[in-house]
Formats: sequence, structure tokens, C-alpha cells
Amino acid sequence: MTPTLTAERPGAGKAAGSTSHDTWKPKGKLELVCPAGTPAAMRAAIEAGADSVYCGFADDTNARNFPGLNFSYAEMADGIAYAHKRGVKVLIAVNTFPRAGQPEAWHRAIDTIAQVGGDAAIVADIGLLDYAAEKHPNLRLHLSVQAAAANPEAIGFFVERFGVRRVVLPRVLTVQEIAVLNKEIPCETEVFVFGGLCVMAEGRCSLSSYATGCSPNMNGVCSPPSHVTYAQEKGNFVSRLGEFMINTVPGGQPMPYPTLCKGRFTANGETSHIFEDPASLDASLLIPPLHEAGVTALKIEGRQRSRSYTDAVVRALRGALDQHARGLPINARALTALSEGASTTRGAYQKTWR
Repeated sequence: MTPTLTAERPGAGKAAGSTSHDTWKPKGKLELVCPAGTPAAMRAAIEAGADSVYCGFADDTNARNFPGLNFSYAEMADGIAYAHKRGVKVLIAVNTFPRAGQPEAWHRAIDTIAQVGGDAAIVADIGLLDYAAEKHPNLRLHLSVQAAAANPEAIGFFVERFGVRRVVLPRVLTVQEIAVLNKEIPCETEVFVFGGLCVMAEGRCSLSSYATGCSPNMNGVCSPPSHVTYAQEKGNFVSRLGEFMINTVPGGQPMPYPTLCKGRFTANGETSHIFEDPASLDASLLIPPLHEAGVTALKIEGRQRSRSYTDAVVRALRGALDQHARGLPINARALTALSEGASTTRGAYQKTWR
């Protein structure tokens, strides 16, 4: 289906206008949105204090399409029932881009979310948003970070045209910029509070596709395991992604997963992490200013992580939010041990490199 961009869908303006204060939690509360890569991780997140969980189907329709992760349609229905009994909402990511002429899997995913009672579909593709809004007008739509919408005009278009209720903001904005944005848009905002970072603009990654032929935004896999190899060479442990050597460490030392943006390369005679140091975003100490900036929800990255990781991170951030709600100082070290390379950054929220 080709959307008519110049025409407003009948009733879209009314739906959009009603979303300004259409929050899921009592006014003044921040929603904690937690990753659920498997049914076990979903249960762990819920038991650890998630307000909502986000997950995806085990196919190309979601951007974490790793072997052994995600949900069958039956598992999703069971997971939703489990979550709803405990007062937790389920947001389902259909956030990759359908192949030209082959939208069936993406349409089926949207149809299934509506049928099994998913609380929202997280969508990036404009054509898929059009399909969802037309076929399932009562299905709540969240705009995926993969859509890279970061200004009032872009966000306003998605709200007015498709009735989007929430936008997941790309990780390029300062807290001050988010505050200004929230005053100009008619929908909720969700921002990342902890987890991995990416040097690419959201939804525009090319490095992994170049190295492996698999696009993160169409096949749903960044640095797919099928293209990862490890070998012993001259006493060192070497990792490769496709034909590219990503890292080499002395035998016996820990080897990080070979992602191009976090690999070590030699340039001008110096070997270093040229693109990005292995570090996790940790904005837990920014919870108070993000709340003041009008943010609705805080999102934890990490659907590919283990159940124990999910449990620990969710408990730590649940504690941070509870401390904030009681006016207590937030524990600055609660997440350090769970961070990649035991190193953290506040990323673009403060843009200290300016």
C-alpha cells in the first residue's frame, strides 16, 4: 500500500489531538520500559519491576532477529496474558523495513499484535504505519527509534497522519533539546536510559551490511553470528566479522563480541577503538532532569542479553526510579558492574565534547 502523504486520514487529527495527556501511568510517574528477548527474560523483567516490556517476533520483522531470541506467535499470546495479569503492558517491535513487494510478514505481525491484545506496536516504516493505522485503528502505535524522528515537524507528521501516540527519541539529543521538543509535539516521548550505544544515526547503519550482506534494518541483525568466526593465531585469540578482523587479544583474556563499530583497528600506526569504546549508556543520574523535561518513559536497551542481566538491570533502575519518586539521591554506582567494559557514558544527553 502506498500512503497518500498529502491527505490526512479521516479522524487522524482527532486521534492525535487526544494523545497529549494520554499517558499509561498516573500523572507525574515515569514508565520503565524493559527488554524481553525471550519468554524467560520477559518474566524476569516483570518480576523485577517493569512497568512495560518490549519484545518482538522470531523473524525479520524486528531489529533483534538473533537465533534463540524472540517469540513465536503462541509465545507472544502467552506472554501478553502473563504480563496483563500482573498489570504490565507489552509493546511489540515491528521495527525493520519491509522488502519491496514482500510486505506479508510485516502485515501479519501487525495483524497478530491486534489479535492477541498487544498494548502497542513499535513501528519505523512509513508504509507499515499506514497499514496499521488503516487496518487496526484502535491499535496504539509507537514510533520506533529506527525512524530517527528528532524534530517537531517530523514527529508532528507521524502523529497527525497515523495517530502515533509515542515517539522513541534517537540518542542524539541533549536533555535541554528534549525539554524544548516536548513543548512542541502532541505525543509522549520515550528515551533510552541504559544499554548499548551506536555511532550511526538511528536507523541508518551501513557498516554491518557492508561486512556481512545482512542489513540490521531489513534482516534485523547487526553483526549476525552466522558471520562471526574466532581463531587462535600466533598465540592470540582473533575475532572476525565476515572478512574483517575485529579484535585480537592475548590467549586467555576475555574476547568481546565482534561488532565493527566497537572493534579495534590500526590507523596512523596506533591501535585503538577508532569508532567507539566499549561502554554503556548510563543516564540513571539524569532521571530527575529527564523527568522535568517532560519525558514519559525510560527505556532499557538489551533484548539480546541474558535473563540474569535483565533481572539485575531492571531491579537497579526500578530502585533508581523509586529513589527519585521519594526525593532521595540516586545510587551512582548501581549499574557500573553491568556496563560494557565496566565503563559508562551519558552519551549525547550532555554532549560534553562540545
